[in-house]
Amino acid sequence: MDQNVAMTIGGRLDRLPFSRTLWYFVMLIALGGVFELYDLFMTAYIAPGLVKSGLFVTKPASFFDPQGVGFFVFCTFAGMFVGTMGFGFVADRVGRRAIFTYSLVWYSIASTIMAFQTSAEGVNLWRFIASVGIGLEQVTIDTFIPELVPPQGRGRAFAFYQFIAFLIVPIVAFLGWLLVPLSPLGLDGWRWIALISAAGALAAWWLRRSLPESPRWLARHGQLERAESTLRDIEARVAKDIGGPLPPVSATKAERPGSSTFGELFKPPYLGRTVMMSTFNLLSVVGYYGFAAWVPTLLIDKGITVTTSLLYAFIIAIANPVGPLLGFLVADRMERKWQIVCSGIGIGGFMLLFATQTNQAAIIGLGILVTLSNNWLSFTFHSYQAELFPTRVRARAVGFVYAWGRASAAFVGLLIGFFFSQGGTLGVALFIGVAMTLMILVIGIFGPKTLNQPLEEISQ
Repeated sequence: MDQNVAMTIGGRLDRLPFSRTLWYFVMLIALGGVFELYDLFMTAYIAPGLVKSGLFVTKPASFFDPQGVGFFVFCTFAGMFVGTMGFGFVADRVGRRAIFTYSLVWYSIASTIMAFQTSAEGVNLWRFIASVGIGLEQVTIDTFIPELVPPQGRGRAFAFYQFIAFLIVPIVAFLGWLLVPLSPLGLDGWRWIALISAAGALAAWWLRRSLPESPRWLARHGQLERAESTLRDIEARVAKDIGGPLPPVSATKAERPGSSTFGELFKPPYLGRTVMMSTFNLLSVVGYYGFAAWVPTLLIDKGITVTTSLLYAFIIAIANPVGPLLGFLVADRMERKWQIVCSGIGIGGFMLLFATQTNQAAIIGLGILVTLSNNWLSFTFHSYQAELFPTRVRARAVGFVYAWGRASAAFVGLLIGFFFSQGGTLGVALFIGVAMTLMILVIGIFGPKTLNQPLEEISQ
């Protein structure tokens, strides 16, 4: 197999029309994201159940009290930090597709064990272990999508992936509202919610078996014959979709030679991008999970009962899939760095208004607007950070910068608990507002442009 194949892989993938086959691949990849979001949002909706069962308390005696709901949130994101920072490089070594198998099976087993724990310490431990698998899964999703889809469709691909994934959020919110107050068959409702997640993760793994490996990854690792075979199969399927010949291959720059080591992230030209996206991830989760993981608790603070707060949280959660759908309008038309800036303004502004409202209809409406802004931020930055690094280190780069968001989120749960106990919902809103302001400045000033550019050119 001629080495020129490796140089033409990117150009051949980039010229493919965004047909049914590519949408199907994105949907299969998105199935893993479904359970990442189920797991994350489950944190908010089972929290009242954890308190109701007597295992946890809303306002703990100390900052790191293992019986505090904030510490449960901490364990969730601490596990994701280990999964992204400690194991993100694995997808660069063994391939994107293989990780999808290991991470979901890992998550499913650990979540099942967690569901049968009878102490706060046991729940926290297995929550941490399950979240390691989810962290690794998310890194691989962000790495895989841009390597398969053409530049003119990357924004829509991430929006579609997030639409599929966010469909689970109203479901987990509904399950929380339905099951948390009950104990079907003598088992606490929150335990059933964890078991449902574990079963669904295995189903997603089964469905994903038809995904191909990334031709870019195969070529990079010298598996040129397999890369050529995989790409020919994809090209044949896309040609069948459109009922005619494929567009000609445009001249594309080859990826700049590099060492494919972790140290490359801390050398020009990637050092600035690594620092920028690490800082962004530290700040962005304050708005995202500071609201999403605490919705029922914030509603209760505003005088709404536990049962009603779960119902209202479910109504707000219905907006989650709508955000990525609305994002289709601008995903590949507006420069991604400015999409991040605008979404940050929405999160901070609507959150402050949410905190000052007493009318229940206004509270729900502003909660929906915060959610839509968070969704916009989410699908945009997942696409953006994956575009900034070359194929040879994409997974470890995404894992490294994304890990700082997981680390931040681990402490955000504790900090939100602190600001909530000191200043209620308004204290939380002010904390989120400051973080969003800093995030906007980082991306607005230092973020490079990536819209509709081939991955190989962005990585130069």
